[in-house]
Amino acid sequence: IGMDYKRSEDETTSYGGLKDEDRIFTNLYGRHHWKLKGALKRGDWYKTKEIVLKGSEWIIKEVKTSGLRGRGGAGFPTGLKWSFMNKPPDGRPRYLVVNADEGEPGTCKDREIMRHDPHKLVEGCLVAGASMGARAAYIYIRGEFYNEASNMQVAIQEAYEAGLIGRNACGSGYDFDIYMHRGAGAYICGEEMALIESLEGKQGKPRMKPPFPADVGVFGCPTTVANVETVAVAPAICRRGGDWFASFGRKRNEGTKLFCISGHVNTPCTVEEEMSIPLKELIERHGGGVRGGWGNLKAIIPGGASVPLIPKSICEDVLMDFDALVEVKSGLGT
Repeated sequence: IGMDYKRSEDETTSYGGLKDEDRIFTNLYGRHHWKLKGALKRGDWYKTKEIVLKGSEWIIKEVKTSGLRGRGGAGFPTGLKWSFMNKPPDGRPRYLVVNADEGEPGTCKDREIMRHDPHKLVEGCLVAGASMGARAAYIYIRGEFYNEASNMQVAIQEAYEAGLIGRNACGSGYDFDIYMHRGAGAYICGEEMALIESLEGKQGKPRMKPPFPADVGVFGCPTTVANVETVAVAPAICRRGGDWFASFGRKRNEGTKLFCISGHVNTPCTVEEEMSIPLKELIERHGGGVRGGWGNLKAIIPGGASVPLIPKSICEDVLMDFDALVEVKSGLGT
């Protein structure tokens, strides 16, 4: 506490090699218990009441300080997005919708959170909901994620029974409900407007924008749609401070991130690493290197399967963050 995490602007830094004490998702591989008892041991739900009582402006300030950008791929600044909900009340309830429709081929980070660390997401929903004065959260989960949906439902039920969510959540005086909605396997429902349509019981087809969800979202009410990982890291940011999170990665690309390494590598995995880690280091340190050696590499898809491939020549020294991949005409997400 009280440590100064800020780096000077001209400081040349190498990125990567995240220390275990800086990992947010400490049960990513399911080695420990995923239910409430295990989550409490790992530090989840610690002083959540105090975070909620600090109010929406404080939470949004910490998230803005952290530099967190949307982990669903678009990379929109999260604190700014959440602040759009804090308009003068007009009598309509506000909602948080969590996009857990992880349908992009090669993307498998959110499912690891939901099946092995579901309380991270439940607590994140409460903190994110408190930041925007939301009445409830809807977790729209991909229909094929049976085990993940089952674990999430158990975690939600445990949180209700422990008084952590629902009426007077965590004893804060704030009422907040969480509902889970299972999709039916449509890829397009990963797009936020199609997801909202599907949640309302209509066909999952994108709506025209404007109006944007923050004005007219689910059930015609102000809504924020956020990715699972974006929501799940919010409590850790509030507990450890925005400056701590911002101490990782390059400017405008701060924080830690879950990376999925699959394809022709020796040890495919999902790993939490520092943003801006060089792509080659990420593959060699965590993916066990390319099968048959780095010389066998032809190209890499750095985000979901919808982003442009990057050839080996660029893979040699490109950094894994939003801005570096846009510069090489690809992207970190879809």
